[in-house]
Amino acid sequence: MSLGVVVKGPEGVVLAADTRVTVVAKQADAPMPLHVNFDNATKLLTFADPHRWVGAVTYGDAVIGARTAHSFIPEFELELGKKRLPVFKYAERLSEFFLKHWKESGMAETGGNSQGMSFVVSGYDEGEPYGTVFLFNVPNAINPEPRNPDDFGMTWGGQLAIASRIIHGHDPALLPFLREQLRESGSQIDDLEGMLKARFEYTIPYNMLPLQDCVDLAIFLVRTTITAQNLAVGVRGVGGTIEVATISRTDGLQWVQKKELHGEVPYDHPHSNH
Repeated sequence: MSLGVVVKGPEGVVLAADTRVTVVAKQADAPMPLHVNFDNATKLLTFADPHRWVGAVTYGDAVIGARTAHSFIPEFELELGKKRLPVFKYAERLSEFFLKHWKESGMAETGGNSQGMSFVVSGYDEGEPYGTVFLFNVPNAINPEPRNPDDFGMTWGGQLAIASRIIHGHDPALLPFLREQLRESGSQIDDLEGMLKARFEYTIPYNMLPLQDCVDLAIFLVRTTITAQNLAVGVRGVGGTIEVATISRTDGLQWVQKKELHGEVPYDHPHSNH
């Protein structure tokens, strides 16, 4: 569930994620599993100095055992030491760290039936003019894969039905559906995907986008998904606060917006549940 978006532009990198965790609960007296939502999770992961030139968003499986990815970060930071690392090394060590906990939790036994927990790690290497982005999944694709290594662009994941229709012009389930129904070969479907992309993809000049526009794009995709899911029948896996941070060469990671702890909401407050 959830939706994570990372936009790599010439002025910096933007990381954005919703804060909803969806848990499937089974009750003895209920014939169908229940989807239970909690809207105060943290899926945008940050690290203390001297590691503030890197961050990550996570999506997919919400928990390892009974713990969210964010709950492990203090333990991970203890292993980092006091030296700033290349972004790839952060991604590599995050993958090793979470794979270890995945196995220790006993989830490795059912990993083949799981979508896994995906991470998009992004940041700046010391002295480099532009950011780098890496993607991996625990336990299904543990080797960090570079994204847009020689260009600017967007990396995203989670519930993409709405965002993909906006950017790519079609639902991400369309091509697998056509492959199954038409029994076409993989190469023919790949050719069709290329034609659809050339004809219908929404053109965004990532190489020219100022940092603020990258922020606006990330928020737009997450917010539109939340709004659309609230109006439709289906699993509402994206919701809560949209957390957003930027990473630049000079300033490191800076929060744009994030949820804050608060007390009781007044009875007549517009966000009250009464």
